Formats: sequence, C-alpha cells, structure tokens
Amino acid sequence: MNIFFIGIITLFLSGFVSMLFNKKFKTAILACLVSVSAVLTLIPAVKVLISGQNLMQSFNFNQIFGSVQFVIDPLSAFFIIVISIMSLASVIYSNGYLNPYIEQGKNINSHLVFLPMLIASMLLVVTCQNALMFLVCWEIMSLSSFFLVIFENEKKEVLKAGIKYLVFMHFSVLFIIMAFAIMSITSGSFDFSSFAFALQHNKHLANLVFILAFIGFGTKAGFVPFHNWLPDAHPAAPSHVSAIMSGVMIKTGIYGILRILSLIHTPSIFISYLVLVLSVVSALYGVLYAITQHDLKRLLAYHSIENIGIIGIGIGVGMLGLAYSHPIVAVLGFAGGILHILNHSIFKELLFLSAGSVYTKTHTRNVEVLGGLIKSMPVTALLFLIGSIAICGLPPFNGFISEFLVYFGMFKGLSIHNFFSMVTLLFSIAGLALVGTMAVLCFTKAFSIIFLGMPRSEAAEKVQHDTGKTMILPMSFLAVLTLLIGLFPQYVFDYLLMPVHVVTGFTPAGTSEPVSLMQTISGYALAFVLFLIVVVTLKLLLTRNKIDLQETWGCGYNRGNNHMQYTASSYASPFLSMLRPLFKKVFDIEKPKHLFPKSAHFSLHIDDIEEAYLINPVIKGDEWFLSKFETIQSGNIQSYIKYGLIFLVLVIIGSLLIG
Repeated sequence: MNIFFIGIITLFLSGFVSMLFNKKFKTAILACLVSVSAVLTLIPAVKVLISGQNLMQSFNFNQIFGSVQFVIDPLSAFFIIVISIMSLASVIYSNGYLNPYIEQGKNINSHLVFLPMLIASMLLVVTCQNALMFLVCWEIMSLSSFFLVIFENEKKEVLKAGIKYLVFMHFSVLFIIMAFAIMSITSGSFDFSSFAFALQHNKHLANLVFILAFIGFGTKAGFVPFHNWLPDAHPAAPSHVSAIMSGVMIKTGIYGILRILSLIHTPSIFISYLVLVLSVVSALYGVLYAITQHDLKRLLAYHSIENIGIIGIGIGVGMLGLAYSHPIVAVLGFAGGILHILNHSIFKELLFLSAGSVYTKTHTRNVEVLGGLIKSMPVTALLFLIGSIAICGLPPFNGFISEFLVYFGMFKGLSIHNFFSMVTLLFSIAGLALVGTMAVLCFTKAFSIIFLGMPRSEAAEKVQHDTGKTMILPMSFLAVLTLLIGLFPQYVFDYLLMPVHVVTGFTPAGTSEPVSLMQTISGYALAFVLFLIVVVTLKLLLTRNKIDLQETWGCGYNRGNNHMQYTASSYASPFLSMLRPLFKKVFDIEKPKHLFPKSAHFSLHIDDIEEAYLINPVIKGDEWFLSKFETIQSGNIQSYIKYGLIFLVLVIIGSLLIG
C-alpha cells in the first residue's frame, strides 16, 4: 500500500511544484503530476478489486489519534477508481479552461494548490478507518473545495455561494461528529472495526447513529431536504471544479452512508423505508426543479440531486432486502446504487465539462440567450448529446444499465411477502419512471435550446469554432466510457459484487439471472450500434456530392428569426403549469407605459420552496436578532474595555456565589 501513499504525497506536492513554473506551464505541470498520482493510487485499488484481498497500512500518531489504519477494501477500491479517473479528466480539462484567466492576469496559484488537495483528501476519506483522522480528512476536503468554489471571489454571488456552502458543510460535520462520538463512547475506541460490535448488538443505538450519519453524510451528498447548498455552489465554481464536486465529491457522502451500513450489516426496517422514501423525494424534487432552470450549470446541479436520489433508491432497496432477509433484492439494490455512483460521475462530468466549453465561448450560462451552437461547436454538441442520453437512462449508454438494475431490484422486492413493502416499492417504481420522463423533457429542452435553432444573442452568434483539444479529449474519453459500460455491462457487474459484499456482509448468491440479463442487453445494444453505423455509412456513401441546397419554401414569410422559436421557458411551460403549487414564482415585469415605450421587460424566476419558506425566514429572523446588538460594536476602544471589566466583575461575583 506504500505506492498508494506515494500517490497521495505526489498530489499534495503537485500544486506547490506547479507554482514554481512559468504561468504558461503551470496547469500542464499540474496535469502531469496528477496523472502520475492517479496511476499510483489506481494500482493498489485495481489489485484489490481483482484479488478481493484487502490492503492495510497503520501509522502511529500522537496520543490523541493513536494507531490509525488506512485500509483499501473492495468498497474503498471502487471509490478510489472513481475519484482518481474522474478527477484526472477534470484536471486535464482545466488546462484549456483556465487559459483565459491566465491571459487576463489572474493569479491561479491557490487554485493549483487546492485542486490536488481536494483529490488527495477524498482518497484519504475513503480509506481512513479512524474516526478522528477521518474527520480531519473530511474537513480538509470541505475547506479545499470551499476555496475552489470562490475562485472568482471578486463576484459577490460567488462569494455568497461559497459561504453558504461552507456553512452547510459545517452543519453536516456536526452530525457526523455526534454519530462518531456515540460509537466511540460505546465501543471505547476510534477505530471503525470496533464500532461494528456495538452497532450490531444494539439496534436502537444503530438506528440513532445511522440517522445522525445520514443527515451528516446526506448533506454532503445533496439529499433533500439537506440539498440547499448544492444549486448555488456548483454554478459558482469553475466548470472543472463543478465536475469534480458533482461527479466525485458528493459521492463521499454516499461512501459514508455505505460505510456505516457495512458496520451495521442488517439495518432496521424503519431506516430502510426512511432512506427509500427520502431518495424518491430527492429524485423527483431534483428533476422537477431542473426543468425550471435557465442557468445551465444550475440545471445540472439540480440533476445531481436527482441522481443522488436514484443512487439512494438503489441503496434503500438493498437495505429492504437486508431487513427482510431477501439476498437477491439486497444484491440488486446495492449493485444498482453503486454502479450509478460510477455512471453518474461519468456522464455528469461530461455534461459539466460541456457546459464549461459553452461558457468559455459565449461567457454566459443563460440558456435563453443561446442557440445554434451545433454549427460552430459540433463536437461539444455531440458530446453534450451523449451525456444527455446517458443521464436520461436511455440505451445504449451507461445510465440505462444502473437504472435497470435498480428497477430489477424493486420488481424482485415485490416478492417480499409484506403489504407495506409492496405498496412502497410500487410507488417507488412509479416515481423513478416519472423521474426518467421528466429528465427526457429537461434535456430535450437543454440540448435543443442551446445547440439547435438560431442564435438568440450576439454572444451565441459570434462563436466561430469549438474549444481546444485539451478540453475536447477528456470529454471524449468520458463519452467513450458511457458507451463502453452500456455495451458491456456484464463485465462491470462482475466487479460490483465485491463492494456489495462489503456492505451486505454475505457472499452474493443467485446472481446468474442478472448476469444473463446483462449479456442479453449487451447483445441488443451492440446490434443497435452496428445498425446505426451501417445506416450512417450508407447515407454518407449514397449522398456524397449529390446534395443540392435550396431555400426552404417561404410559406408566406421571407425568413425566420430567433423570435419565432421556442424559448426554454415556453418549452417547459405546459408541463410546469400542472405543478404550480410546488414552485414559488418570482416575476420581474416592466410594462410598456406609452405608445412608443423606451423600455419594457419580463422575466420569471423560480425559487426553491425550501429556501423561500424555511431557510430565508430563519436567516431573516437571525439577522433581525443580531441587529439588536449592533450598537455594542461601536468601534470605541473605551467601550470594549468597559465590556471587559463588566464581564470580569460578573465572573468574580459568580465564582464567589458558587464558592
């Protein structure tokens, strides 16, 4: 396991080393060093997944921490592979994305330090087996990602989003600390291995610890109702950071939940239903609000909430399988959830990086002012389309496979002889189907409004060519991964069984049926892709040099313009009009006042109902309360001395009374 820690040390040093070079080479040096560290961390992880044997390394720290173990088991190995590969793709992409900032003279040194620090801390989080050291690594991850979010801190909205993110992360860590404290007091140790005995022999304690941990880790993951930071932080961060945060970092929250489950082994029926219901709500909530968004990155952020919900549905189904002693349901549920962790990291990074390419060329995230970019950015358009198909769960791409496993697990769960579980699973199946339908609506809107039609603004019209190779290559790599997993799912499924074993505690049995189905899906997917290749090839051969372009028949008008096409709002309006109570609409209207008005405008903004009706009132109440103490902070040094003397007198009087 020494090679793993060499990779970690390389990551921590890479940012400082890259700072020493000329600004033209900083990002390239960082990418090279991160590539080396990725290889070093992948080697032991792949070895564990192939052999099934854990790797372990102990370090003796001070008296507070004691002996700290870092373990790579199959669950950790799976997350190491996801973190290393996906983070490397984003770091390579950053070479092209950061160039305009470097040319403008922006200092990116701190960004170069915190980016590999975030990757290294995530790798340590998924391998650390000591509660105190885990919290240290967790805080490094939160703080480094905070500084990455506020990269453009000169913008007020970016700084506001960063502070909001930091507040939520410290809210989450409080619940994690409480869960760890309870387990440590009960077991008398900070080692995860000692927690298992206490949790497995006290179901009430296990329920309390899991609920506290779920709130803490679920806030990081973005489960509703702990999601509020996510739609603000992801758009504020640079696109390659958004890709890492959405594709990788929020999955550390899922890792924490799975690790606690591995210690409990058999969850209670109550918390199993709780996770499943919250996950269905999260998936529906995320995709519903994604449809309402005009900011492309905010739209993708809400889809992260949706997909965290889908992962949670798989985990919830697996937990029900464990609770009701139904092994195949447990295997299918956890396999679907764990596979969706990988799949979501791939297609969500692809989509965020594509959004970054669009932003680099147009300098806007507002989809309403885009359009027609497929002509000037054909490669980005194709890659965004692949990511859109994958996130909608459509074949032959990877999103279909993991969602199929989750569906399969839910249908198998109907055989559990319990009326309540049957009703819950039926509603979950219907909810997941509705999520898929709304995802298709959302991404047909996003792709068509951004890339098809005519440019809706000068910014879109001025785009002449696609982004550079350093941005296209990592996106192309991710697109290929989405297709390969969709075409050959049976090989991926084989390696999911070992991480599933870590969570369930038993060797999965009866998996021949899902493997057979994966092989069947692979055959049909390959046939479909070959059919498309043949059709496209024939079309190109038959139409070569025989296309005669003519003006489209005018139908009574001379030429179409960008006012004659759908906007994002009008496209989604018929569907959203049926769900009005679920939104808070904020209108900004300036009506025409004269026969020839100088100005008039109309805009509609959809507020998150949780933020509008729960969080904002609390913040306003807090501001009102604190404003009553503004006079205390007068800036007068004599007043501060007076406060200190009063406090000392009160302390002396109090100590005398107690004595």
